Amino acid sequence: MYLTVCRFVSATARLHAHTKHSMAYSAKIGPSILSSDLSCLGSECVRMMECGADYLHLDVMDGHFVPNITFGHPMVECLRKSVGQDPFFDMHMMVSRPEQWVKPMAAAGASQYTFHLEATTNPGNLIKEIRESRMKVGLAIKPGTTVEELAPWANQIDMALVMTVEPGFGGQKFMDDMMPKVSWLRSQFPSLDIEVDGGVGPDTIHKCAEAGANMIVSGSAVISSDDPRSVIALLRTAVAEAIQKRSLDR
Repeated sequence: MYLTVCRFVSATARLHAHTKHSMAYSAKIGPSILSSDLSCLGSECVRMMECGADYLHLDVMDGHFVPNITFGHPMVECLRKSVGQDPFFDMHMMVSRPEQWVKPMAAAGASQYTFHLEATTNPGNLIKEIRESRMKVGLAIKPGTTVEELAPWANQIDMALVMTVEPGFGGQKFMDDMMPKVSWLRSQFPSLDIEVDGGVGPDTIHKCAEAGANMIVSGSAVISSDDPRSVIALLRTAVAEAIQKRSLDR
């Protein structure tokens, strides 16, 4: 009996260790707050967190890198004061000179600084600067950029963002043909956080989850829903099930 229990405990420990190793990343859902009523952004952020969001995705556009203009660090500072220290602010910097906003965004309360590979000539230096500013590092690529161009930096970043639409406008159609990028990243960098952004909702989540994405940005599908809580739960469940299946298949 004692031997049987020991064997069981040992097997359970091995399974737990394997699962822990296999699941270094977890399902996280981040509503894109640009889809909300901008006249009451603070309360919208609070509402999303109360509905179960894991983080908030904030789109910064400068009118140069992308055609649209949104908001900058003064807005982020106001939001941080409004919602407190807990929510994780993932800053998606769609700007042509990402270097110039690192320190202002850090001071404003940003948690992660996600810049576009296409917007800088010195990613390594920028990664170092973001780390020194005590933010996490995200690296994004547009649909036209190959995933191999991101690969040299993958071990230096916290998160890779694969855009599933052209950045700059909401409401675009999800691009299925970006999923091989996600699959390749997941196979090459098994514990990396991989984010998808653009046209992601209940209709497209399974493709993202099966490809290996674990950080899900969703705009109108969550925020414009009559029941954001259930949409967030649905997205998270799809990703969590895919992660579990992946760990069992290994």
